[in-house]
Parts: sequence; structure tokens; C-alpha cells
Amino acid sequence: MINDLEYKSIKAGQILSDFVDSFWCMENKSRETLETIGLPDGRIDLSLIKTTETPFQIRLLGLGTQQYEKGKIPANSLTFVISFKLPAVEYVFRDSIASILNSGELLPNDFWDFNENDLQDFELFCQKASSKIESLAVKKIDTRKQKLFRLIYESNGDKTVKELSEQSNWSSRQINRYFNQRFGLSLKTYCSILRFRASLEHIAKGKLFPEENFSDQTHFIKDIKKISGSLPKTLFQNKNDRFILLSALSSQ
Repeated sequence: MINDLEYKSIKAGQILSDFVDSFWCMENKSRETLETIGLPDGRIDLSLIKTTETPFQIRLLGLGTQQYEKGKIPANSLTFVISFKLPAVEYVFRDSIASILNSGELLPNDFWDFNENDLQDFELFCQKASSKIESLAVKKIDTRKQKLFRLIYESNGDKTVKELSEQSNWSSRQINRYFNQRFGLSLKTYCSILRFRASLEHIAKGKLFPEENFSDQTHFIKDIKKISGSLPKTLFQNKNDRFILLSALSSQ
């Protein structure tokens, strides 16, 4: 692990499990800005960040479908993040994130009553965030959508659109319209991202062959390269780089 970069993650409680994947924090204690390469993980991130050079900010990052350009983790920075599952877009934010596909936006510095002082204690932040999300969440969820998303997440995207449609009793045409309008991408693309995310843990361990989520080696290599821009072997050779920290470790 990178000595000057501390990472901590807490899974969401059962009450919020339909909406929140996890809470996590990252602190760069060094005096140097760290280069990063971000990889898609199928989540929407709401982050609170503060550095010695820039004021407190709250950001919302939409879904990513490809490797991000090299970014930066600022020196002496602290970031707290809520990683959301897709149902949160409709049932917590009550909005669409299609416009911020592969991008993000700054939110008001008092969004959801958060403020700079919330960065003082990660566990207290998780408690405050959980209470806020629970208060905002719509209590009655469309049963088709709830079934669909549970199937998607439980299988790490390893089901066809046809299977998901039949098992959730919702037509594939309606599902894809919903996905494109709410999230800015198709269901098939989203499932590919989840399979990719699940594969990172195997790649980090040197398993450069398809696990249960891929039909064969060719399909495995093609999908990994399409999303990450790199072959599985290249990702493994760089397994201690920042992308594993931000994409693979955050799913554990």
C-alpha cells in the first residue's frame, strides 16, 4: 500500500443497502500531489474534500464508462465519500445524472447540511450521512426496479438483459429507456462495468484469466481493455498503483 495515502471504508447498513454501497475516506498526508488513474466502478460518488491549497468543496461524480485521464490527489488533502448505487438517483436525489456521465459537478457547500467540520471525524460523518439519506429516501420503491437492481448487484452484472427483464417482469425496452434517461447509459453497458469492477480483485491477485463473469479468455481481454484501456497483464503489473486503491479496494 502507498505509505503516504491512507484509505478506510465502511459498508452501508441494511436499511440503506438499496441505495448506498459504502462510505470511504482517503487522506494524502504527503507534501506531494499524487497522480491517479481512475477506473469505472459503477457507482455515483458524493465527496467532501479539503486541501491546504483549496477551500472546502462538495462534488458529485457521475458514472464512468472508461478510464479517466490522469488526475491528482492534492497534497495534504482529506476526502470523505458516499458511494451510491443507482436506485439512489431516483429515490434519494430524485433527479437524473445522465448529463454528468464521465464527468461531475460542484454542489453548494451546504448540500444536505454538510460542512467543513464534518471532515473532522469519519465515523460521525457516516452516521450523519446515513441519517440524512434515510430521511430523504422515498419509502415506497417500484418493486420491478428493486428486483432488477438486486439481481444486477448480486450477480455483479453477470446476467443478460433478457434474463434481467424476465426475472424482474419489466420489458427490456422500458429498462433501457429508464437507464438512458436516468443514468446516461444502457443496462448492458452498466453490467459490463460491474463485471469489470469484479474482475479487478482477481487481476490484483494475478488471476489473468476469466472468472465466472466472462465466457472465455478473448471476451475477458476485450472487455477489460475496452473499459480500462489496458490488458489484464498490464493492470496486474501496476497493481500497486492508485487505480487499484480507488477501484478495487473500495469494493471490498
